[in-house]
Amino acid sequence: MRRQWLFLVCLFLLSLPAVTPRIYSSDEIQYFAYLRSLWFDRDLSFENEYRYFYDRGISRSDGFHETFLERSTETGRRINFGTIGCAILWTPFYAAGHAAAILSGAPQDGYSKPYVAAVAYGSAVYGFLALVLAIRGAARLGLNAFGAGLAVWLGTPLLFYMYIAPPFSHACSAFAVALFTYTWLRVRETWSARGLAALGAAAALMTMTREQDVFFVAAPALDWLLSAPGTRGRWGWLAAAACFLVAYAPQLIAYQVLNGRLGPHASVANKMKWYAPHALQVLVSPEHGFFVWTPLAALALLGLVASTFRWKDQRGRMNPAWLGLLLMFALQVYISGSVDSWTVAGGFGQRRFVALTTVLVMGVSALLTYARPRKAWIAAVVVCTYWNVALTAEFATGLMDRQKLEPAENAYAALVTLPRMAPSLAYRYLFDRQSFYRANPVPR
Repeated sequence: MRRQWLFLVCLFLLSLPAVTPRIYSSDEIQYFAYLRSLWFDRDLSFENEYRYFYDRGISRSDGFHETFLERSTETGRRINFGTIGCAILWTPFYAAGHAAAILSGAPQDGYSKPYVAAVAYGSAVYGFLALVLAIRGAARLGLNAFGAGLAVWLGTPLLFYMYIAPPFSHACSAFAVALFTYTWLRVRETWSARGLAALGAAAALMTMTREQDVFFVAAPALDWLLSAPGTRGRWGWLAAAACFLVAYAPQLIAYQVLNGRLGPHASVANKMKWYAPHALQVLVSPEHGFFVWTPLAALALLGLVASTFRWKDQRGRMNPAWLGLLLMFALQVYISGSVDSWTVAGGFGQRRFVALTTVLVMGVSALLTYARPRKAWIAAVVVCTYWNVALTAEFATGLMDRQKLEPAENAYAALVTLPRMAPSLAYRYLFDRQSFYRANPVPR
């Protein structure tokens, strides 16, 4: 066991040079703006942050100026569709970046390279910690998930959002959900008031990192209803609710300051169709489907379904923990299929599903443990993992047409072109990464 942990930690440390310390998209800017504004300006006015990235050509995407430098909220501030959770999680790393700026003589303005690098490496650390918590959580269900953790690390969009575009919120979201899930799997053993209070605080962090993840609270609630005898834990849920509200206070304050109400900007709600019209598309669409981009997720779902109906407690009843994990998967499909922008166009894969990192580790681990023939399923996991690595490389290096994202059409590049170019691409990525940001970086 110790050797497995040592291997994973060493592998992560060796992978750190692959982290890209760069901010370029509007989503990244919004999350970064929270942190920079609170640290340096002590406010939530993002005019100067947005202006900085726009004036330097860092973000010139269609509509950026109109959305973020022309429109205002009810309180007269610039719009921010992000949440404060990433800023909270990034703060220790940002402090280290500030110290590095002082020691290196870099501009101490919150924008210079040490600050951006701190956020990028911080996201990579949180992505890795999500895997650590997932493996430990699986152990509480009787599984050795080291192999599954490695497969999910390399075989899902977590890889992209840890290394290629870390200033997005997704690696932090994976950590926050992993912390919540691990806390739940510990609390369910006794349903103590103290444990439920901790679960409430973890739920608040999860929700502040990504609003949609609040739906995951349904999993431990269902588990408690099915497994807790009598009134055990009933009063603890009041403690959980109180701790949730206290820990969630920073987000409520931010909402009030920005939007003049205790909720996100009105345009966020306008994007939702709560009957989930895109639930099937978000899974199997040839261009944007989760299972098409990340076939490992389909294998993980098989493991979740099988374990939900296979595992029994001492009384012969279905283990509600597995039912809760399956519910988390279903809720993510529901909420992602309810958003007008379900395609997450321009992004790598179905990035909203990165929040399910822990659930995927559990599913893959169960599949590799109990499915037969085991070697065939291991081979399938390896193939699915390579598919994600190949698509990540194609997307990051320009081999994939980002205006026409159809993963199936990139099979030839994944199987033939990419292996042939791998040595030169790896060298450029490690030693000349800026070459990928110039026009036509890779010959077609």
